[in-house]
Amino acid sequence: MSKPVILCVDDEAVVLDSLKIQLKQEFGDTYFYEFAESADEALEIIDELHEEEVEVFVIVSDWLMPGMKGDELLIRVHEKFPNIIKVMLTGQADDDAIERAHHKAHLHRCLHKPWDGKELIETIKSGLATL
Repeated sequence: MSKPVILCVDDEAVVLDSLKIQLKQEFGDTYFYEFAESADEALEIIDELHEEEVEVFVIVSDWLMPGMKGDELLIRVHEKFPNIIKVMLTGQADDDAIERAHHKAHLHRCLHKPWDGKELIETIKSGLATL
């Protein structure tokens, strides 16, 4: 069985690079890490991994992205894969979007950019503890 995946979604490559460094420093080889620069790409990755019977444990998504917004992405993920822990990491989400994600996607937590690395790791760990 493959290692579970943590998926990060953000339209800014520099954010994805920072997340990759922080996650690998904390979790090392415990998980595989996937990165998407759009919601559509994230959905494709999740479907491909599902077909390969690889489980996505956590998704960390930006809110403001071209095309589909992060709350809509997390709602769509939740409809298909309700057990994935969903975290929004954003500098610009409006309160309605965060509230919608809480109610319709069971958002675990919303963190604001610039984020605190320790808070991000603790958020992911607390989400994983619920699995």
